[in-house]
Amino acid sequence: MRHTFWIALLMLGCFATASAATPSSKHVVVVVEENHSFDTVITQGGMPYLKSLAEKHTLLINYYANHHPSIGNYFTMTTGQTISTDDGYGGVVQDENIVTQLVAANKTWKMYGDSLPRPGYVGGNRRPYVKKHFPMAYFANVRDDEKQRMNLVPVEQFEQDLKSSQGLPEFSMVIPDMDHDAHDGTLKEADDWLRQYIAPLLENPDFQKDGVLIITFDEAAKSDSNHGGGHITTVVIGPLAKEKFADNTFYQHQSLLATIEDLLGLPRLKLVEKVPSFTNAFK
Repeated sequence: MRHTFWIALLMLGCFATASAATPSSKHVVVVVEENHSFDTVITQGGMPYLKSLAEKHTLLINYYANHHPSIGNYFTMTTGQTISTDDGYGGVVQDENIVTQLVAANKTWKMYGDSLPRPGYVGGNRRPYVKKHFPMAYFANVRDDEKQRMNLVPVEQFEQDLKSSQGLPEFSMVIPDMDHDAHDGTLKEADDWLRQYIAPLLENPDFQKDGVLIITFDEAAKSDSNHGGGHITTVVIGPLAKEKFADNTFYQHQSLLATIEDLLGLPRLKLVEKVPSFTNAFK
């Protein structure tokens, strides 16, 4: 599948060169889509809105998911390790995670869930909401702390927070449901949902100051197991990101976690201390 790298490079017309360091951001937003490969989304243009963002901003063209199925990827994004590859996992995660770091640094955060039944919900599937795509609902330091648990909110709160005087928290993770993440629904439905929530974010004055949006996929199509979870689309967007840029550095989901920590000035979790962050993506 390396031919797709050259297609993307020709499309964007540039190669990665090293930057000095990851900048600081007060608003980092991560959106995770589902189960489609780079070829389908970018090369074949299956999600036109997302492809338009990739053409304008930074596209990480050598990014691979860690696992099939979903849950191990979500845990890797937020803890630096797999925890489980059982999508029916019913345990409680005691390990250190991104919330550990955020709370210790007195940083604000929310996880916005499409079709989440109610704020603070840590129960099982209520389709089209599924718990396996909502990693913070497994974390002991969220489940056992009412204040932290109430940071799990329905996605409609994202729209409200964008318009409020307090604005978005310093870290936001936005998870579409199974009908809107390209898992059960179509790529068009996923792309339309993305436009609905992301277009207002990109126009938000606070985000335009120093915000960073990272859109990625949990895993590629099941037929692609390269590097564990296959070749996926990841785009870095915002005023700090390079424009019309393609980064050919090899990344996996540990690098997403490292990048979030670096952008927010958090210490790295031990499991991601030495992995590369998306340094090249920034100006």
